Amino acid sequence: MMQEQITPGGDGWVPVSIGITAAVAVVAIIAGFAWLPLRQPGEEFRGVWDAICSAAGLVQVSPRAAQVVQADYPTTRIEVTPQMLHNPSAQSIGRGATLALRCTMCHGARGLSQADTPNLAGQFPIAIYKELMDFKSGARTSAVMGPLVSDLSDADMRDLAAYYAYLPRESEAQPAASAPPQIVANGAPLRGIAPCGSCHGALELKAGAAWLGGQPNDYLHAQLKAFSSGTRRNDIGEQMRNVARAMTAEEIDAASRFYADHP
Repeated sequence: MMQEQITPGGDGWVPVSIGITAAVAVVAIIAGFAWLPLRQPGEEFRGVWDAICSAAGLVQVSPRAAQVVQADYPTTRIEVTPQMLHNPSAQSIGRGATLALRCTMCHGARGLSQADTPNLAGQFPIAIYKELMDFKSGARTSAVMGPLVSDLSDADMRDLAAYYAYLPRESEAQPAASAPPQIVANGAPLRGIAPCGSCHGALELKAGAAWLGGQPNDYLHAQLKAFSSGTRRNDIGEQMRNVARAMTAEEIDAASRFYADHP
């Protein structure tokens, strides 16, 4: 019986393939941990080892100087907290009632508008105070409101907020039950839209956010469109602009109608 003879080097492709694989791995490591980090715009490294460590997550490269981007338009400067304007005095409410005489043409004698302007009766005082401050500073623009608030002091604006918050809302009775639209009840999580009520519900949920129930439909619709286009930009942290930009025209219509119909 003849014994099969094994030829040396018959499996020579094995070391070749191992060598090729190792070479590819080395090139990938160099590219991923050295070449690519060094090519990143805006990154500054002290050397190749610094780039490798940064790519591996071992060090954090700090920029030479922090770049703070400033808006080229007036922004909200007021800081709101849930504790603001609690328990106003009777004197403050009385002074606010006197100051409010100049507001009746647009906002009504009892804070209830007949001109598609906001209903102020029963509005959260922080929301009123913030908007007055924004009109005065130019963070929110209005050809009507700008001149009217120009001579108001901080105490005047607090008194006005206290007076209007003291007035009863249009209707405390709940209307016939109807399911809120999807955008109001659940938002649109895949587009980063939270439910409207998560901010515009009870006061403790979002300080400075307005009560929307019973506001005129045309006013609500106009403000959502203004946030969407960026012509209104006094929202803190740009949250309303981000939400409104992601809303469809149908969602804006549905949200405006729902709040207008539900005081």
